[in-house]
Amino acid sequence: MNDAKEEIKARLPIEDVVGQYIELKRAGRTLKGRSPWGVDKTPSFMVSPDKGIWHDFSANKGGDIFSFVMEVEGISFREALEKLAQQAGVELKQYSGNDKKIAEKKRRMRAAIELACKYYQFCLSKNKSVCEYVFYRRNLNRATAVEFRIGYAPKGKNYLVQFLTKKGFKLSELKEAGLLNQYNGDLFRGRMMVPFFDNSGDVIGFTGRIIGDGEPKYLNTPETLLFNKGRFIFGLTQAKESIRKSGYVVIVEGNMDVISSHQAGVKEAVATSGTAMTENHLKILHRLTDDIRLAYDGDAAGIKAAERSISLANNLGISLKVISGYHGAKDPDELIQKDPKLWQKCVEECEPAVDWLLKKYELSLDLTTGPGKKEYSDIAMKMINQIPDAVERKHYEKLVAKKLDVSVEDLLSKNIPMEKTRLKPIKTKDKKADRTLTEENLRSIQDSLMAIMIYGGSAGGEINLEIPEDETKIAELELIFERNYSKLNGEDLKKEARALFARYKREKNQYEIDELTKELEAASDDEEKTAELLRKIQLLRK
Repeated sequence: MNDAKEEIKARLPIEDVVGQYIELKRAGRTLKGRSPWGVDKTPSFMVSPDKGIWHDFSANKGGDIFSFVMEVEGISFREALEKLAQQAGVELKQYSGNDKKIAEKKRRMRAAIELACKYYQFCLSKNKSVCEYVFYRRNLNRATAVEFRIGYAPKGKNYLVQFLTKKGFKLSELKEAGLLNQYNGDLFRGRMMVPFFDNSGDVIGFTGRIIGDGEPKYLNTPETLLFNKGRFIFGLTQAKESIRKSGYVVIVEGNMDVISSHQAGVKEAVATSGTAMTENHLKILHRLTDDIRLAYDGDAAGIKAAERSISLANNLGISLKVISGYHGAKDPDELIQKDPKLWQKCVEECEPAVDWLLKKYELSLDLTTGPGKKEYSDIAMKMINQIPDAVERKHYEKLVAKKLDVSVEDLLSKNIPMEKTRLKPIKTKDKKADRTLTEENLRSIQDSLMAIMIYGGSAGGEINLEIPEDETKIAELELIFERNYSKLNGEDLKKEARALFARYKREKNQYEIDELTKELEAASDDEEKTAELLRKIQLLRK
């Protein structure tokens, strides 16, 4: 696909691609703008039209048009390639003979699903009783119905099949598109239809809500070549711009919660669409924002889902917040029907996820008894041990100890094993990030060192790092050098290089010690491995 990439790059100037998302202003040979991730107070996002690269100094990210779209949209390389190819008018199938059949199959699936969506919309417009359900019982306005392309699947046996086969589609194609049941009839019947959109805004599937009695209440498209429920996030297409502007995302349980939220002005709402939260879901959203807020139902199932999501997020080094207290309503949709402003207020009054969970367990357990305190401390310490940041962990240890009227040492003596899957933070907004020894921090220092090594002349002579072979990375390093070091004279640049290199070696050493220590905590029962890890740690400390 390298030929396709180069052709797309040749047709799409980087400033045009980036300019679709942020405002850029000329600054000499480069262009400047504000970070699309909302982490800078002054413009720190730079674009070099000559080199076709970008670098966000506040978020320490950079690359070409493909990496930019991947980061800002929260999508895979393949999805970014397809999106940019469409913009550039490049036919990807001509660059890969192996993909031609799959590409053609996907094209036919998209065409069938798009026609099905239009058919459902037409059926809604012609059915008065269903319109009453959508616009009066569900309280959706026409603008919302148009934005989300709400439709209706009629109750009849095979209306959609008949419509699409007349348009030239085979039953096998409709089956692959996820539109048929096991008997090759219409999968969706007598349901309000809500389409699933991909990152390009194309319809890739549906969820159907039964109108009247019947089970299941919601029926989703099965997994297909286009639709993967482990990666799909409902409402993200409509929410992305608002998420970038506000700096946060709200995860609700149901698709109707999403639609109602958007209509109520909370356009940052998304849902995982009938499936539990996955690592892919969190990673996609984390690319867009650090501020991820859960708004699950307040029942036992909702609490369990929230607890699972929080544990999953901790394993990825992502901190979550929780929106709760729906003023007597069972979910966001019900609260919005009551008063949209109350829902907006709830979104603003979110709290850290660990605080929320600790309060839930505090209410459900009797902390005046020994067994109640034991169970509470077991649950609390298991959660606390999953927290990747040491300072945050200490905060909750003290909080729980005070709650139980014991010392922190008593809590730690419980010796609950640390979660083996706990990872380091992905990134931080803390101004004291130098103290947080993460891969991200080390990578930032390393980039600065390589920039000086390549473009700083004799100042880089004392630095011994492997030079990257990727041309895009080398061009990005030039951008880093021009911004941060080009105005320093030779002697000052040498001092800066020495200080940076010493700091890099010191922090890399400490980082390796921290990683080995985590392995040591997980290997407490393996004497041979424990001895080997202790030996490595001792060598690093010398």
